[in-house]
Amino acid sequence: MTTGLTINSPYYLKLITEFAPRPITNEDELNATQQRINKLLDKKDINQDDQDYLRVLGLLVYDYEEKSEQFPQLTDGELLQSLMEDYNLTIQDFLGIFDQEQIILDILSGKRNLTSQEAFKVRSLL
Repeated sequence: MTTGLTINSPYYLKLITEFAPRPITNEDELNATQQRINKLLDKKDINQDDQDYLRVLGLLVYDYEEKSEQFPQLTDGELLQSLMEDYNLTIQDFLGIFDQEQIILDILSGKRNLTSQEAFKVRSLL
């Protein structure tokens, strides 16, 4: 009967014995896992076993962050402001989406929200 798994090298077994991969449940475990990842990435020659082990640790970090990190809820004005800062956009860059500059200013000030069509067009700018 075959399991479909490859035979682990002694080096890979050493890696998982020194720092056994387990689901991350708190910030201390996250920090320890990230330190282990950084230690491996600092090596000059990363072999296939290192890459496989890094992939496992990376998945554990990703899984923890997906479950624990909350993304801030932005208002439409905050969203536009963030896009303007992140992508060096100006109000004029949005004039292809909005008929008037005042509409953009109203959204930025919170007086008006984006329509679903406008939100779709804003997203297509990126």
